[in-house]
This record gives sequence, structure tokens and C-alpha cells, in this order.
Amino acid sequence: MKILVSAKRVTDPDVKVRVKPDGSGIVTDGIDYKVNPFDEIAVEEALRIKEKLSGEVVVVGIGPKEATKEIRSGLAMGADRGVLVITEENLDPITVASIFHKIVEEEQPDLILLGKQAVDGDNNQTGQILAEKMNVAQACFASEIELAEDQKTAKVTREVDGGFDHVEVDLPAVITADLRLNEPRYASLPGIMKAKRKPIKEIELSAMGIDSDPKVVWHGFAEPPVRKAGIMVPDVVTLVAKLRDEAKVI
Repeated sequence: MKILVSAKRVTDPDVKVRVKPDGSGIVTDGIDYKVNPFDEIAVEEALRIKEKLSGEVVVVGIGPKEATKEIRSGLAMGADRGVLVITEENLDPITVASIFHKIVEEEQPDLILLGKQAVDGDNNQTGQILAEKMNVAQACFASEIELAEDQKTAKVTREVDGGFDHVEVDLPAVITADLRLNEPRYASLPGIMKAKRKPIKEIELSAMGIDSDPKVVWHGFAEPPVRKAGIMVPDVVTLVAKLRDEAKVI
């Protein structure tokens, strides 16, 4: 079984970002980058399927040359090879889905695993658009995946507002990983060393014949208002009185 899995390069979600003075974007100087956490979960699930059914895991990243670091992270976990589409542009989900569609046409995978969303843009659109472009089934927000022995179908448990939804999809299909699908492994030292020798195919976005003009335009960025400092009260009685008389929440 061949599995295509995403590894998007995002700013470290644990680091506080600052908006540029002109509001044109965020300050990226000195910021750490890492694999999108939901993509890391997707990579882990791809590896578990490979270990159970055998096959190949191909990690795909889109971004500058430095994004090979995030692909190498997936290779160090155990993936077989990588594909990097090189671009300095900030891409819309529809463009990202178009890039993946091109790679799918070339690679012909049996399964495509993506993170349900990226923690930078939080769009949650790429998987759905890709499934539409491929004209295949999709199962988003997966918290459990079980492939049939004949590797032709997959049973997916999806997290929804009211609980869980159970669906069965024919393969190939697009499945997006939710937070509770698994706990990603740490790359071992031998895995890190092997990853340095695993191949990463580099493709210039300009050579793919894809329209990358943005469909959504960001007009400006601004930091949220600074929260007012809290106040100290001497006792519970005073606290209750302020909540009742001033905040009017009780």
C-alpha cells in the first residue's frame, strides 16, 4: 500500500507571534518552525498502517527550501521518501489542494492522509477540496482508522459535535487526522541518521502549471486588544458582590 501524507511547515504554536508594524503580516525573524501537529499525527498513522500492511509512505511538503527539515522529520519517524514543492508564496487551500492533486496523479497512492487543519491558518479546507478534485470519498476529523484486509476499503470513526460518526469509504480516499487519532512517536537516533540518506524530490511550483494567484486576500493583521489587569478582592463576599453588581454575571 502506498500512502501519501502531508507535512506542512508552520510556526511553532507554542511561540508568541508578533505583528509587523505595518500590519502586513507576522514577524518571522528568529521564529522556530515545526511540522504542523495534525500532520505529524497523520504521518504517525501512515507509519502504523505501513507496519501492519507493508507498503510505502511518501511525505509531501510545500514551502521554501528550508521546509526539507519538516520532511526529514517525517523520514526520521520512518517514512520512505519525500517530495518538496518549492515556493516562497503564501498559498490558498485551493492551490495547496491543486498541488497535492498533481502529485497524486503522478504517485497514484492508495490513501491520502492529511492533518485536518494547519495551526497557522486554521482553514480546514485542503482535504475536502482535494477529495473533490480527485472525485473520491473523504473522511475528515478521523479519530480511528481501520483498513480492510483486502486494502480496498477503510472504516473511519469521525469526531463530530454530537459524538462519533462511523463511515466506510472505498480506497483511494482522503482522510484527515484529528487530535485523538494517535500519539506521534519520537524519532530514534538511527531513524534520524537514516533520514539524511532518504531521497527528497524537489519540484518548483512554477513548473507545475498551477494557478497560484490567491483567491483570498489578507488586507491586514492586528494583535488582539490587551486584556485588562485583574483585581484583588479581600474575601468571597466582596467577590460575589462585584460579580453581581458590577459584572452582572450572577
